[in-house]
Formats: sequence, C-alpha cells, structure tokens
Amino acid sequence: MDSCIVAQSGGPTVAINSSLAGVVNAARKNNLKCYGAVNGILGILNENYVHMTESFPTEESLDILKNTPAMFLGSCRHKLPKYTEDDSSYIKIFDEFKKKNVKAFFYIGGNDSMDTVLKLSEYARSIGSHIRLIGIPKTIDNDLCMTDHTPGFGSAAKYIASSILEISYDTFIYPVKSVTIIEIMGRDAGWLTASAALARNGVNTAPHLIYLPEVAFDIDDFIADVENQLSIRDNVIIAVSEGIRDKDGEYIAASNAMEDKFGHKQLSGAGKVLEMLVKDRINVKVRSVEVNVLQRCAAHLASKTDIDEAFMQGEYSMKLAREGITASMVCLNRLDNNPYKVECTYAAIKDIANEVKNIPVHWITQDRNDVTKELVDYIYPLIQGEVQIGYKKGVPKYADISHLV
Repeated sequence: MDSCIVAQSGGPTVAINSSLAGVVNAARKNNLKCYGAVNGILGILNENYVHMTESFPTEESLDILKNTPAMFLGSCRHKLPKYTEDDSSYIKIFDEFKKKNVKAFFYIGGNDSMDTVLKLSEYARSIGSHIRLIGIPKTIDNDLCMTDHTPGFGSAAKYIASSILEISYDTFIYPVKSVTIIEIMGRDAGWLTASAALARNGVNTAPHLIYLPEVAFDIDDFIADVENQLSIRDNVIIAVSEGIRDKDGEYIAASNAMEDKFGHKQLSGAGKVLEMLVKDRINVKVRSVEVNVLQRCAAHLASKTDIDEAFMQGEYSMKLAREGITASMVCLNRLDNNPYKVECTYAAIKDIANEVKNIPVHWITQDRNDVTKELVDYIYPLIQGEVQIGYKKGVPKYADISHLV
C-alpha cells in the first residue's frame, strides 16, 4: 500500500494541527497510509512515527485534532546541510521514504521549514527521485511570500486584538497618567503587531501608537509621540513588535540576543527597553507586557476562518501531490474582500524559502507610529468566526500528546 509522511516544524500555532488533519483526511479518502514524523525532519532521521490514519480514524477524532493548539507531532529547528557538502542525512531520509513506500512528503511550517523542503527538492532532483515534496504554510508571523496570508496568523491576530481590547478596559479604570507597552511577536515582519489595530471599536481607541520593524524606530520620535498622546489622554497604550530596529538596522532589544541554528536573532525585551526609556524620560506610571507564547496557543479564541483555511490547505496539498506537483508550497489567493473569498493555489518553493514578506510601507502611516485602513481591511476577514471546542471538567479537551511528554 502506498503511503505518505507528514511532519511539522518551527514555532507552534493554533491552526497547524488543522492542516495536519487536512492531510490525514485526504490520505484516508485516497486510501493511503499516513505516517506522522515526530519532531519534524528528525522523526524521519530517527525513525520515530505515529500512524496518523490509524490514530484518527473518524471525523470526530479529526475534529479534536483540528482544534488542538500547538503541534501534535512535535517540532524541531533542525537545519539540513547542503547535500553537496554532506548528503548523509538525505540518504537516510530517502532510504526511509523507499522503505515505507512513500509517494509524498508534506512539511508543515514557516520559512525555515520551507528551506528544508527546498533542500530536499534539490536533492530529489539530483538523484531523479519522483517523490512529491510539498510545503504547507504556517506561521503567526504571516511572513511567507507568494501567499495572501498564512494559517495561524488569523487566530493569533484575533487573540492580539482581543487582548489589547481587554488590557484597554483594565487600564482605563484609573484616572491617572499612565503608559502601557505591549510587546508582540514579530522579528522581521510586523503583521501580528499591526493586528492590534483591530481592537479599536469606536469606543476603545487603543492602541494609540503602533511600531513595526518595517520602518526605522527613533527613540526621540517615540518619546515625542508618547508625550503628545499624554497631553490629550490619561492612559496611553502602545503595541510594539519585538523586532523593531533603529535606522542602522540594529534591533532595539538585541544587545544580549543569541542566534538560532538558522542565524535568526532570538529577541526578547523590546517592551522592557521602552518601559525603562519612558521611566527615564517621562515622569509617569509605566508598565510593559510581553504577550510571548500566549499569542500562538490560544485555541479557545481561534478564528474559524483560520482553522477552516488551514484544513483546506492540508487537503489541497494531497491534491497537488496526486497531480505530480513537487518542490512547491500550498498558497492562498484572495479573490474578494467583500464578501471575503479565497482559493488554494501553489508556488515554487524556490520563490518562498528564505524570503520574507513584509508589510508594504504604504500601509504604515507617514509618522511611522500607526497603520492604515488598508492594512486593517486586509486583516479583518481573517479573524472572523468562532470555533466550538469540547470541554472536560471545565477545561478544553484537546488531542492526546502523551507521545511527546
């Protein structure tokens, strides 16, 4: 019996397991064995698998998987070397493919995961392999090229907008001058921080300032912005990307940052840096809040649009493989915004891996401290709809991940 392997890597999201469920559902429909490699590409190298079609035999079990946060199969941040320099890992991986009669490999992840798909595709071409290699996008950062948006972003944006709104309600109760700085994930692209603007609802005006990594951050301009806002309101709420950087391209919070295996700065502390700056320059109550992992694991506040699209892209990846498409990533093409409508398509992995999709500068205001209506209109459809999840003893009922713990 023919089979396929699916794996997940990179950072978790609320929607990545929905894409996984889509792959498994399509495998069942096409009478394929579907193996899940545990901890990404390492699962293949270590021969560590979960038989997904046996583990999720019913629609009910797949629904639980769809609405489970993070990554059922676990993750990794393993960087494959170039096969021209060391092909030992590639030989092992493709031997595993042959042993399990694998016709297609699906890798669900972000930019670094697409780098793996690209390298596997280049090796497959060099040896004349006919195995289909397909990337399935996920990232709360929404920074993958060639697709309108990525699964995981809509749910994280919904969580950010909701959290900003709730922080605003908490803050506005005190009639004293204060500044609240909320640090949001986004190393090189500010899509998620920009979604804070969706908290504005006609009553709530926060966030009053938004700072993104796409434009240079200036400390003196920042202080002037804050002082200006304090002159017209008691409580100033600010959304800031972790990856804001100065005119020389240096991260504001990178003084002690380390790098991961892909050479990316591991950032933390932009909000705290700005908190200390406000304390030093302005005599006012100030606090910083780092949202951190909460923005990527809040399945109880998932966007139904996001979950449904993630599942659709998982299923579509199987369609591509069966049609002979390889070295590609599933993409979304937005057909209309009113009413919102998208279609699945695909693009060559070589045009996606190791590239970053930034917010267009014309979607950022000229004073570099807010976003335009066009950006809000782009994000708004992606946070629509609520997901019904099951509960047990008062807490959400998620898929069993005992194989990871």
